[in-house]
Amino acid sequence: MLSPPANVLLIHITGHDKPGLTHSLTKILADYNVRVLDIGQAVIHNALALGILIEMSEDVKSSHLLANFLLAAHDLNMQVRFTAITDEEYAKWVGSQTKKRFIATILGRTITAEHLASVTEVIANAGMNIDRIDRLSGRTPLNNAENARACIEFLLSGQNTDEDSVRACFMELTRQHDIDIAFQHDNVYRRTRRLVAFDMDSTLIQVEVIDELAKVAGVGEQVSRITESAMRGEIDFPSAFRNRVALLKGLPESSLAQVAERIPLTDGAERLISTLKKLGYKTAILSGGFSYFGKRLQEKLGFDYLYANDLDIVNGVVTGEITSEIVDGQVKARRLREIAEKEGLSLEQCIAVGDGANDLPMIALAGLGIAFCAKPVVRETARQAISTLGLDGLLYLIGVRDRDL
Repeated sequence: MLSPPANVLLIHITGHDKPGLTHSLTKILADYNVRVLDIGQAVIHNALALGILIEMSEDVKSSHLLANFLLAAHDLNMQVRFTAITDEEYAKWVGSQTKKRFIATILGRTITAEHLASVTEVIANAGMNIDRIDRLSGRTPLNNAENARACIEFLLSGQNTDEDSVRACFMELTRQHDIDIAFQHDNVYRRTRRLVAFDMDSTLIQVEVIDELAKVAGVGEQVSRITESAMRGEIDFPSAFRNRVALLKGLPESSLAQVAERIPLTDGAERLISTLKKLGYKTAILSGGFSYFGKRLQEKLGFDYLYANDLDIVNGVVTGEITSEIVDGQVKARRLREIAEKEGLSLEQCIAVGDGANDLPMIALAGLGIAFCAKPVVRETARQAISTLGLDGLLYLIGVRDRDL
């Protein structure tokens, strides 16, 4: 006995892309009053792949739709394949929309086939399906490898995904290859984030300011040893900070201005902040460093909020004391929460970026926490990390393409 004609049909069209092609084909469907159940299209180097899922009503089944569609595709020099979808297959597909959705983002100076094979192996082993792949970075000429940047985004779905296991596997790949891999939920918060909070030293700027001041004061080695120990989480931040600031006693205020003039911004910082401002984001500096330097950065780049430590200066000389609450990890997290409440945002709408152990509380609190060029303990603890690109690599994690800019 012959099976009854399918009630759902997948039309798969491939060929060389050209303007008006999708209109020409959908116009044929429109002539027969076809109900479209799903549609997807991708173009890679002018090669088109178009899929249209349609309902085969009794009128459509008895019509000349498919013959006319084939003739139109032939005239357009396109290839067409029809696939019948059973009622059971369609019902299963409809039910699969309850699956969890994820985004895996690969970032690096270059992305190779080996990188893709390794990443997709993790995805397959986790039982996840790749629903779409997009390139977020711009087109790179073959003869211009200098300052190259690459980013590919995978949209994934999975029913019983072990997220911790997937993140651990991706982390291992970043150790083996010169790439970063972010793995996050694809939800409404990812598209509605509105506040980004940054650490300052070794995040927005390329140095630890207190170390630079210590060099001028002649106590560089002593302060550097305490700084490294604190950033590794071996000493609590407030104690380490007081010990380091005390060593700066007697430093002339003029030395602060000299150091401020030569502090280099982190690669991509200006591009990132200007883009975030254009997109309507609020930005904040939450720093365990000094407000003297934070204010200059705030004026230069236009940050909305600044919380840092006030260095006590009397008669033009540093006293070795702090006149404000010490901004440690817990204070950073508290300030992030306060700013979010003031702006009417949930913490899921917040992003926090830092490199040291004292940044972990705010990184953990934010909906998107990023360890940037971070110490090993921070990189391994944070859910996301960027080490291969500049600070503006963060734009890829919120879905901004190079061509958008």
